[in-house]
Amino acid sequence: QVQLVESGGGLVQAGGSLRLSCAASGRTFRAYAMAWFRQNPGKAREFVASITQSGDNTDYADTVKGRFTTSRDNAKNTVYLQMNSLQPEDTAEYYCAAGSTYSYTRSNEYYIWGQGTQVTVSS
Repeated sequence: QVQLVESGGGLVQAGGSLRLSCAASGRTFRAYAMAWFRQNPGKAREFVASITQSGDNTDYADTVKGRFTTSRDNAKNTVYLQMNSLQPEDTAEYYCAAGSTYSYTRSNEYYIWGQGTQVTVSS
């Protein structure tokens, strides 16, 4: 089973960009579809993006489509979330997660989680 560690969060001004990384331990990373979720205090965890095991297909929430891009490098056991044109409403704790199918968009359909990285967008 893999373990996931996110990095790359921080404080950015509206309109700026950040790139999140999620590094996985273990040899079975390529067996998992990967997803990104985000969450604010008192709110449900929200689907952001997902990617297939091979990286050939992706899915995005409507709120980030055209601004965020997810990719993966199976040789480096890492999945990325490139976030452009960030807005204050993108502020949240961002989590990467591993599961069996990239088409799943509910958090309870993913079963391995990282610890999260905070993204704060100032106006």
